[in-house]
Amino acid sequence: MLSLTRYQWTVLFAAWLGWGFDIFDSLLFNFVAPNCVPTLLGLAIGSPEAKSATFFWTGLLTSLLLLGWAVGGILFGAVADRIGRTKTLLITIIVYALGTASCAFAPNIWVLIVCRLFTSLGIGGEWAAGATMVAEVVPEKSRIEAGAILYTSAPIGLLLATFLNFQVAGSLLKSSPETSWRYVFLFGLLPAFAAFVVRFLIKEPEKWEQSDQSKPPTIAELFSPENRPLTISGLLMAMTALLTWWSCNAFIPIVATGLAQVEATTRNLVAADKQGLIEAWKALASNSFNLGGLIGTLFTVPAAKFLGRRAMFATYFLLSGLAVLATFGLDLPPVTRLYLYFPIGLTVFGVFGSFTYYLPELFPTRLRATGAGFCYNVGRVIAAGGPFLVGSIASQGNLQLALNTLFYVGFIPLVGLCFLPLVIETRGQVLAD
Repeated sequence: MLSLTRYQWTVLFAAWLGWGFDIFDSLLFNFVAPNCVPTLLGLAIGSPEAKSATFFWTGLLTSLLLLGWAVGGILFGAVADRIGRTKTLLITIIVYALGTASCAFAPNIWVLIVCRLFTSLGIGGEWAAGATMVAEVVPEKSRIEAGAILYTSAPIGLLLATFLNFQVAGSLLKSSPETSWRYVFLFGLLPAFAAFVVRFLIKEPEKWEQSDQSKPPTIAELFSPENRPLTISGLLMAMTALLTWWSCNAFIPIVATGLAQVEATTRNLVAADKQGLIEAWKALASNSFNLGGLIGTLFTVPAAKFLGRRAMFATYFLLSGLAVLATFGLDLPPVTRLYLYFPIGLTVFGVFGSFTYYLPELFPTRLRATGAGFCYNVGRVIAAGGPFLVGSIASQGNLQLALNTLFYVGFIPLVGLCFLPLVIETRGQVLAD
């Protein structure tokens, strides 16, 4: 059991809500894309043109989201070191909540892009503030467990997005796919609850208040001789994990939709039943990924403690590659492929439970949010190329081409193994002042 006071649990809960809703808002688009994109482009939902356009625009919008996420993470990471973690957390939650809800009113694809970019700024900034705040408030002996618990909100946020989309698009409004996606986006206002908790219950960490704030931190300091190895270590691990995660996860609903459409044709289902099957299979694939991610996140605690950070990353990256290669490389029944998103979630998703404590461990207090935000989010600039490339290739052919493209994503974490000699081991180290 964690040795936390009531207030420390409250801080952890506030950050947990902020990050969970962060993931919730960031991924709502992926669920509604098969209906949203064709509607905004004036295409018939389910047509070959709609399928091709959905792959392309999902890849493009996901890549743009990651670029905005990177900008927001770097920007608000520096802001958190200047004005405080709590204020920054509050601002970023409000930004991404309003941005997501505004997508419901988009009249065309271009306005949707603007709304998503605005949302991405808040999404990127929330992580740096929340993870840093938790690392500075909880006791040293509980930092790893608290960091992993913080990240369990990510699969919960994705589970909530899956549930709400299924209830709205797969049940209540399944006969109106042209409008159901707008109602799904409106649920992006739910994070207002997390903002309320932060505003009234959380104060600034003592570590930050006692730190030297006379000289504002700069990005350049991250590349000073003493900080450069730390920055490179965090950046390479985050970049590898992010590129793999977004190249896989962004297309879960679309792959599930494609497999369901083939199955529906085989069964000769009517339109309403076909839409119900599509939403059910999207939920199955996403829930398999989420459950694996939740378990994998918790496994980073014993892995980090007993193996060390470097060996932990090696284990997760190796198993990530094998899971993706098997899922998309083997000749499998459609429903089996959906269930195999569980081992992908266990590894590709699970490794992110480590970044909430590993990145804050690398940097001193006055640079902590700046450094953690920079490493975790600059990797998204590189990762942004993954969804765009996968989406562009997949949009040129059929579902099998998409599966073949995703197969090659499995080599990304295997390449990441080559970076392990540059990883800074932080096991047993006290959080630096």
